[in-house]
Amino acid sequence: MKSKLEYIWLDGSEPTQGLRSKTMVRSDFNGNLEDAPVWCFDGSSTEQAEGNSSDCLLKPVAVFPDPDRRNAYLVMTEVLNADGTPHTSNGRATIDEADDDDDFWFGFEQEYFLWDPDTNLPPGFPHRGYPKPQGPYYCSVGAENAYAREVIEEHLDFCIDAGINIEGINAEVAAGQWEFQIFAKGAKRAGDEIWVARYLLERTAEKFNLGVEWHPKPLGDTDWNGSGMHANFSNGVMRESGNEETFTKICESFGKNISRHISVYGAHNEERLTGKHETQSIDEFSYGVSDRGASIRIPIGTVEDGWKGRLEDRRPSSNADPYKVAAAIVKSTNEAG
Repeated sequence: MKSKLEYIWLDGSEPTQGLRSKTMVRSDFNGNLEDAPVWCFDGSSTEQAEGNSSDCLLKPVAVFPDPDRRNAYLVMTEVLNADGTPHTSNGRATIDEADDDDDFWFGFEQEYFLWDPDTNLPPGFPHRGYPKPQGPYYCSVGAENAYAREVIEEHLDFCIDAGINIEGINAEVAAGQWEFQIFAKGAKRAGDEIWVARYLLERTAEKFNLGVEWHPKPLGDTDWNGSGMHANFSNGVMRESGNEETFTKICESFGKNISRHISVYGAHNEERLTGKHETQSIDEFSYGVSDRGASIRIPIGTVEDGWKGRLEDRRPSSNADPYKVAAAIVKSTNEAG
């Protein structure tokens, strides 16, 4: 039997990388990662190479069943140079092998706006002006408040059928804004699952003639929330220590390394991190229990469980690369000692 293998990769677009994919047809593919071959592509067409030396390589790193095509698989890849070294656009390669184990757990809350190409606005926004102010849209129901739910439900089903560890969805605080949550053990696996889920969302929205807007503040300087990718994380020490000092040291370590984090937390994030709309200003750092206006929120559950659990870095934007976000989080957490 012949199978379709959809090779997915991140291009060289700046400041925010885009998703690309192409299909390979293989005979007798059984879904095992080791049976997916390295492939090549024209890097000069994806801003990753010059035309006189254009070959780049696609190294498979994860395979998922493709829930929307018959006899098909989604193959997440990382981009290598022709000599097999990581390409400069390869965010996955920023995660040290020594740091990539099941000790670090990640839960990413991926927010985004669906986007209507005919109006150049989210669904629910009229051709001119704005819908009702923020308030009725968060976790809403009904045609006056929840828009394009058919896209969201189909995407959820696709993620589940693909074996992605999606843990939930909800309508967000602005019209046409939604969120999905993914949990994974290991920094690379977390990034793999977010990127494949993003790819499936783009492809699902495409069927409904809608786009996905990953910009953290697509509606500009208005009184509408932006979109983030809140990063919940823990390691074994955090889950077992039962010591408030453990969490204080980690938060303080993050505060000492603001530029490390902000530099990879997404382009145009200064438009979102203003100190308004449940954010801390991009040039300030704070942490606090149950504080959604802080850079890092200490969940009340962590405190109630005897200082055992997770932290939530609220600064990553919706367009951030989860590989780079995870790498920075692991590094600053480990430096806390």
